[in-house]
Amino acid sequence: MKLRLYHHHDGARVAYRELGAGPPLALLHSAMLSHREWEPIAASLSDRFRVVLPDLPLHGDSEDRPRHPYTIDWFAEVICGWAADALGPRPLIGGHDAGADILLHAIATQRLHPSRLVLMPNRLHLPPVRPWLQAGWRTVTRAGAIPGVDRLLTHATRAVFTPQLGLRLSARHEPAASDLLRHAFADVPGNSNLARSWAKCAARWPHGAQWQSQLREHAYPRLRHTPVLLLWADSDPLYPLSGAEEALALLPSAQLRVLAGTGFLLAYDDPVGLARELSAFCG
Repeated sequence: MKLRLYHHHDGARVAYRELGAGPPLALLHSAMLSHREWEPIAASLSDRFRVVLPDLPLHGDSEDRPRHPYTIDWFAEVICGWAADALGPRPLIGGHDAGADILLHAIATQRLHPSRLVLMPNRLHLPPVRPWLQAGWRTVTRAGAIPGVDRLLTHATRAVFTPQLGLRLSARHEPAASDLLRHAFADVPGNSNLARSWAKCAARWPHGAQWQSQLREHAYPRLRHTPVLLLWADSDPLYPLSGAEEALALLPSAQLRVLAGTGFLLAYDDPVGLARELSAFCG
């Protein structure tokens, strides 16, 4: 893969990888991971597409300095600037978890006009299945704004985000998922700048009724004529299939495809099936 950098007008950088030729297809990864979430499918997709895999800000090799606001509006602005530069005006694009959140906000605010959109498991317009987990993450992460605590939190990630967590995120307990977690957190311990930036993000990331109404009132209507693929796992405890089925009724141009025996890490549980569905939908 070729490593490239996009520099936003405010100085934020987005690192991204490219592989293959043809129409560009971009995939945005989930929270706390990196572009490597898509490695199991990149090579097979590159036969038909120029596969473009960014590291979201606060992840991988992309921006992590605490000078930026790290609101979802800022994420959407940066990612849309990157997309215009790397993909063109009407991109083929998809996202998972936080990556999908950013795309939906960008569509709701009329910054992004995809030719086709792939939404993989994310919260959509529904309340979280495990609200205590989200609330706990926000509380702990916001403590990174406290001098001294910031560095301690970065070292604590070794105890929480272990390679074994990767196995638990995979419904099939795929061994390679351990390496995904190991890589995602390799440079976190000691990075106090990253802890302070994550504290900002945790304090400002949208949740609750306001987010849900934004999707229903703004994002979904703007997708009325856009082909949307809801590409879901059947064994993901964070984002159950019922949420995608409810969204399907609200998106007239959407279709739902389900990968059997898959969990949060779709690309590791069923790389062949995931690549097949993406290729068929994106053309």
